[in-house]
Amino acid sequence: MSERLTRFFASRWGIVLAGVAIGVLAPLLQKAGNPQNMGICVACFERDIAGALGLHRAAVVQYIRPEIIAFVLGATIAALLFREFKPRAGSAPIVRFVLGVFAMIGSLAFLGCPWRALLRLAGGDLNAILGLAGLVTGVTIGVQFLKAGYNLGRSSKTYAAVGWIMPATMIGLLLLRIFAPKFSADGAIFFSEKGPGSLHAPLLISLGAGLVIGFLAQRTRFCTMGSIRDVLLMGDTHLISGVGALLVVAFITNLLLGQVNFGFFGQPVAHSSYLWNFLGMVLAGLAFALAGGCPGRQLFLSGEGDGDAGVFVLGMITGAAFAHNFALAGSPDNVADGIVGGISPYGMAAVLLGLVVCLVIGLTMREK
Repeated sequence: MSERLTRFFASRWGIVLAGVAIGVLAPLLQKAGNPQNMGICVACFERDIAGALGLHRAAVVQYIRPEIIAFVLGATIAALLFREFKPRAGSAPIVRFVLGVFAMIGSLAFLGCPWRALLRLAGGDLNAILGLAGLVTGVTIGVQFLKAGYNLGRSSKTYAAVGWIMPATMIGLLLLRIFAPKFSADGAIFFSEKGPGSLHAPLLISLGAGLVIGFLAQRTRFCTMGSIRDVLLMGDTHLISGVGALLVVAFITNLLLGQVNFGFFGQPVAHSSYLWNFLGMVLAGLAFALAGGCPGRQLFLSGEGDGDAGVFVLGMITGAAFAHNFALAGSPDNVADGIVGGISPYGMAAVLLGLVVCLVIGLTMREK
């Protein structure tokens, strides 16, 4: 039976099922209380977790998101059931950490990860077209480095304890979310009282959706960055069929739920600064390509024992702290005053610096 399931999940129908599941569950999570056009956003949700832990003090984006926890634990369950839990590490972890930091800075310049770019487009936010174009551009640059021999080196089998660090961390975060302790009068744990961080689906609904997605994504190797990379490198459309299913099904689901609003200006938790929507995702796409997976894929890998993926995830959480502590993240459009949002001069400098750093990593870590 397990062999039959393994073949199904490895087939095109398997990856399409994963995309369909995300395309249905993300809009439903939005309907259940998550922010608009943000039923699921790995980058935004990791930023909210960073805020809840006090790593940044932006009061409107602080919440321990159960979906992130469940993505990792769902992947762990799948890996254990199918005997794919394999603790491994040692593939340039410090480089992966830096890539995670800049991947988050780029994502927050755009205000979303690749998943959210697709979901924003499925909700009518046309700024997502610029973001997705930037993502493809960044991945394309990364693919050129791969063709030229770029390699972070092989990871090695390691102690079981290493593989369990990320799942155990997520269990710890879940306990903090459930019991919501207050460690000091003005200290963590923080929960937003207004803004996107205050909007969330009920705990059990978020956990259930996240476990389903984590399980399916681990089995099918769902990855937005990988789908673009495979098309460019090999002409392989397997992964991108799942991404296409996500976009189509999310749009249909949003239509049925009345959650589609076409336009550029004034979209929920988004800005219409075209250049920085594009460049932010160029940086994110390049960092994802150099690290070997989009932020969702990194979570799923960390759930199956990949310590290097766990380091990338921690880098993204740290990047969220930098982004908000140093005013690097994007600001939404101000509809009331008719002001286009965007990023500060510091954010622009950080995106450009990130592009330089990623290019240097790509150029200097080549076997050829």
